[in-house]
Amino acid sequence: MYSLSLIHKSSMKKNINQRGAAPHKTTPSTKGEVRIIAGLWRGRKLQVLNSQGLRPTGDRVKETLFNWLMPYITDARCLDCFAGSGSLGLEALSRQAKQVIFLELDKKVSEKLIKNLQELKCNQAKVINQNSLDFLKQSKNSPHFIGFDIVFIDPPFHLNLAEQTLLLLEQNDWLNPNALIYVETEKNKSLVIPDNWLLLKEKTTGMVSYRLYQKP
Repeated sequence: MYSLSLIHKSSMKKNINQRGAAPHKTTPSTKGEVRIIAGLWRGRKLQVLNSQGLRPTGDRVKETLFNWLMPYITDARCLDCFAGSGSLGLEALSRQAKQVIFLELDKKVSEKLIKNLQELKCNQAKVINQNSLDFLKQSKNSPHFIGFDIVFIDPPFHLNLAEQTLLLLEQNDWLNPNALIYVETEKNKSLVIPDNWLLLKEKTTGMVSYRLYQKP
């Protein structure tokens, strides 16, 4: 199990690691909240830093996603890229995922995520304060490498980060056999994926498209 401490890594000059829109220089403030839909912490609401560019996945999309993942989530090792509020990773932990690693570049957002995990008395998570792409550029001999069963990718929009993330997951062998990869992008954005991946599910809600892939 993991201890809840902030692991800080060097980052790129621009903050491109929060979920949602393109990054802006702002001072986060604790005003928003996320709700855990089901599982161990069902109905719990957690405060999040309501900074520009931080866009937690909506409940409607999240409920659909975890209906898709229901047969796979128990005991899964998960990676939450561009974690932001940690909404997806927290939901996975509530539904009995074995481990979750959260990647978040903004230090204040990372620290708030750690506090929320401590409030939930969760010790099966690790928060890494690092750019998601830099993390995934590491080789499988990295001390953080465990191989992941489920990966959540919900990056800032309009920066082509989703495709770069997919490529690095495949190139550097971060995925376990039959791993599932969730990707959330701006509406109707086409994605180039590794040749051997399968598209299992796809849906659009409002201005967001979301897909579930599998590496067979």
